[in-house]
Amino acid sequence: MQQEESKAVRGRGRPARPPEEAREAAVQAATWLLLHEGYAATTMEAVARHAGMAKKSLYQYAANREELVALVVRGWTDGFLPAMAHDASAPGEVLPLLKEILQAMAARVLTADAVGLFRLLCTEFPARADLLAVYQRNGIERGTALLAEWLGRQAARGHVAVGNAPELAGLLLAMVIAEPLRQMALGLLAPVPAWDAGPRIDAALRLLGGSSFSAAGASALRGG
Repeated sequence: MQQEESKAVRGRGRPARPPEEAREAAVQAATWLLLHEGYAATTMEAVARHAGMAKKSLYQYAANREELVALVVRGWTDGFLPAMAHDASAPGEVLPLLKEILQAMAARVLTADAVGLFRLLCTEFPARADLLAVYQRNGIERGTALLAEWLGRQAARGHVAVGNAPELAGLLLAMVIAEPLRQMALGLLAPVPAWDAGPRIDAALRLLGGSSFSAAGASALRGG
């Protein structure tokens, strides 16, 4: 009985957070520090303190500052996965599903936090090259690869013809994400949700579907 009471006393204090909750606290802390204090101030010690956890607990989720930033950016691209889990059952479903995917992507990577990180990357600071590589690998490249993989699946089902899926994915994201992101970083557009990505996505899909532009002899450009 005394042993049980002793264990209960030792176990008192701050209750342990579930792993996912603790991980999210670390990601939020790293994001806040990056945007408000800068990359140099986003140390493992500072993130642990800001997240309200022991430094050794933080190491369960990231081994260093670069991995923390990767968690932040990868968290945005992880948000695309539910929309990309659905495949078209007929050709007519491809564009509506693609619209849902692009809306999901815009909702994650055109937020104030995402725009803030992009704006940070446009400045000069020590270790910028390292942070840029993390951002490129976990954000731009991963997002493009995920969209290309989804497009490839629809092509494999015979619902759409896709010559070069990575190239098409990159062009779509340039239209729907990259240009609005540039304007937001310059302060010309408000981040999502204040800005509605829907009209721009619709315009891109009209272009993709051939209803916005066609040119005689355009077939001469195909096959590249």
